[in-house]
Amino acid sequence: MKEPAGSFTSSFKIPLKSPFKMKPQTFLLSCLAVILSLLIPRVSVAAEAKDTNAKFPLRWAAAVDSNAPFAFYDKNNRLTGFEYEIIAGIARHMGREPKFIQNSWEGLIPGLGRDLYDCVICGIEITSEKAQEVLFSDPYYITFEQLVVAKGTPPINSLAELSGRTVGTLEQTAALKMLEQTPNVIPKSYSEEINAYKDIGSRLYGVLLDYPIAKYYAGPMPELEFTGPPFGKISYGIAVSRSHPELIQQINAALAKMVASGELRDILSRWGLWTPTMAEACKQTAEPSLPDTEYRAFAAQMELHGGIVAHLKRYLVYWPVILRGAILTLEISVLSMLLAIALGFLLALMRVYGPFPISQVATLYIELVRGTPLLIQLLFIFYGLPNIGIRLDPFVAGLLGLGLNYAAYEAENYRAGLLAIPKGQMEAARALGMTHHQGLRYVVIPQAFRLVLPPVTNDFISLLKDSSLVSAVTLIDLTGAYTRIATQTFDYFGTGLLIAAIYLLIGLPFVRLAGWLESRLSTDKRASEQKPSF
Repeated sequence: MKEPAGSFTSSFKIPLKSPFKMKPQTFLLSCLAVILSLLIPRVSVAAEAKDTNAKFPLRWAAAVDSNAPFAFYDKNNRLTGFEYEIIAGIARHMGREPKFIQNSWEGLIPGLGRDLYDCVICGIEITSEKAQEVLFSDPYYITFEQLVVAKGTPPINSLAELSGRTVGTLEQTAALKMLEQTPNVIPKSYSEEINAYKDIGSRLYGVLLDYPIAKYYAGPMPELEFTGPPFGKISYGIAVSRSHPELIQQINAALAKMVASGELRDILSRWGLWTPTMAEACKQTAEPSLPDTEYRAFAAQMELHGGIVAHLKRYLVYWPVILRGAILTLEISVLSMLLAIALGFLLALMRVYGPFPISQVATLYIELVRGTPLLIQLLFIFYGLPNIGIRLDPFVAGLLGLGLNYAAYEAENYRAGLLAIPKGQMEAARALGMTHHQGLRYVVIPQAFRLVLPPVTNDFISLLKDSSLVSAVTLIDLTGAYTRIATQTFDYFGTGLLIAAIYLLIGLPFVRLAGWLESRLSTDKRASEQKPSF
């Protein structure tokens, strides 16, 4: 039966314009359908990776951002480094194909427990504390801590002479522990070594770090100099999960072959890292077997030449990395927001209209999620859930972390929208013969859904920026691309402006959409449009 114009129910129909003409229920089901359709290809990719594992590749992990000379990307965006060559040689002697898997420094050891890879080689110091968590191979490199200060600084002969001074180092290193154990020294930890060395003379008196790091990042800087004797002794080892002792035996056997054949000496010589300490450990001559060509090439790269044009030409090399990061950022942001919208709508209905136990469960979820940091939730999903047998793909873990977090905020948006609808609307619907469920479906929810669209769109813009946290679960988004490029080009300023501009370009259409929705769906505007004229 056709309803007359101006009737009660016809006034609640959403105008048949724009994608928002569909019913809220249909829209939410469409959100879930889109998520599933885009996740199916990733399931097939995971299955393909499983087939590849049947060929026994040696999956090794490292944090390659600002990681010279260990394993890093060179100016041509190719993976290189002395650890890269060592693990390639070990894999060859084992008869396996090396397969690189990137992870953040903090996630390298936890990733072994999740079976993300077989081993880790990333300048990890062999210590008794770490040996309780993982198995270590025989040392493949032995070195010491090197103190670097501003040129012209009086010589330092012991760490005790640093009393009352601020000294920089990296997080979770033996150098940090040495500084903390030295009385009255003020240690300051950094996540990137290049930033620490740049702060010498302004924020720092000096920097204490492993000799290879000091040689590559401070050595080419004319304003800095080495000082003091070698501090301590550091042994690098390849880390393997404690559940795979047979792998350690195979790695040690391959490493022994590389030492006996002189292959390890050749690698370290080309990288300028063959030292008397290593010669003594390998029982070989202290004279390098090859020129230090790799070190000289890296030192030359640290000198920035040219103006803006030269910088732009260099950034062209990294456009594939930037493009992949931008696509991943947009993809995971859209999917996470669709999940947040669907789940948030369900939570709002549970909290507002559900019986006491259900409403309390929804309230507990919302308060718990909003009261804990998003980063902690991501790390718990990716690294914590495997302890109870739940292992998720990094993309799925990132999607769930963002989606489940923002669902709590969207639930509050929807709750505000539902409570903003006058009770008389439901009473009028019941007076027309509708059930309570029909009144919600055809009267209350469509109006509430229309009211909350602008704040939901604004939340998507926030989620787009928070997606940078997925780098903690091994995903390389735009922020991960920024870190990688900046540490390779030693230019945080220009790279930062470039990545910020890309974030702006991605988010700008949604900013405009939010503004359009706020004006289009404004309550005051609708009220003025419906105001009768006399």
